[in-house]
Amino acid sequence: MKTYSTKSSDLKPQWHVIDASGKTLGRLASEVATLLMGKHKPIYAPHLNTGDFVIVVNAANVRVTGKKAQQKVYYRHSGYPGGLKSTTFAKMMETHPTRVIEYAVKGMLPRNRLGRDMLRRLKVYSGDSHPHQAQVGRSKEGDAVER
Repeated sequence: MKTYSTKSSDLKPQWHVIDASGKTLGRLASEVATLLMGKHKPIYAPHLNTGDFVIVVNAANVRVTGKKAQQKVYYRHSGYPGGLKSTTFAKMMETHPTRVIEYAVKGMLPRNRLGRDMLRRLKVYSGDSHPHQAQVGRSKEGDAVER
């Protein structure tokens, strides 16, 4: 018996379309992160990007539970003294609803070059249309999955 080692030639990324309308933010983000890392595949290897491409549509319709809409705060810093800026979840949903999902998924991915490569395969859109119909539509072997 020999141990199987996944090679980069074995990787065939698929495209997944996920509708975020009515879904909870954390549960959606963990599902997306699993698909981006490739942990749903039997050929998963932690040192390779075995994940798939994920398209999230209707990001503006994602929901949170409890009082998170008013109490959840996103921080960023300009790099200057006193440059800490904060934005609540409700304000972020008004201005940039796609960033909410991107930040949630980014927190669940590895913090290295591989994690940044995985995050590049995430495409988030606030509406129900996306410009990747050519990639999703070419499912010869069933390589596009609607969720």
